[in-house]
Amino acid sequence: MSRIAKKPIIVLDDIIIKIKTKYIYCIKGNLIIKNKIPNCINIIFNEEKKLIYLKLKKYSNKKNILGTLRSIINNNIIGLYKNFEKKLILIGIGYKAFIKDNILNLNIGFSHIITYLIPDNINITCPTSNEIVVRGYDKQLVGQVSARIRSFRPPESYRKGKGIRYINEFVRIKEYKKKTK
Repeated sequence: MSRIAKKPIIVLDDIIIKIKTKYIYCIKGNLIIKNKIPNCINIIFNEEKKLIYLKLKKYSNKKNILGTLRSIINNNIIGLYKNFEKKLILIGIGYKAFIKDNILNLNIGFSHIITYLIPDNINITCPTSNEIVVRGYDKQLVGQVSARIRSFRPPESYRKGKGIRYINEFVRIKEYKKKTK
């Protein structure tokens, strides 16, 4: 059995867990996250508000799925309790970001403004004109949206390191070729 799956998940009082035949639902208020349960796994929700994962005997080679499913459901519970967050920063002269009508507009050195439609379960704010904060209760979706925004202008490793980067990211500036006479 997976070492990660041996640890039970302690569910807080605010979050309701419902287990149907093939799905597990994590509910807090009007937010619902649904995950499919593979046939080889049995999930038990006991009176002590703990989720316990069991692997069925006839599927002995599926222990890697057990730890993965436990991590996904644990991230869902943490995300419902407190949102996940990623911060991006725009580095470059004239680089700006602003939100208008649920659309993120990026002015990042192209001849046109790049528009990005914000997905439903994601909250994007711009505290300053060169900072973007992505928040949401789904960890995978927060990472995917922030990676998509970063892909519009990744940081250059040559010259000055201009582009969109994560707030803690370090970009090593390389020396570029110089013309010789």
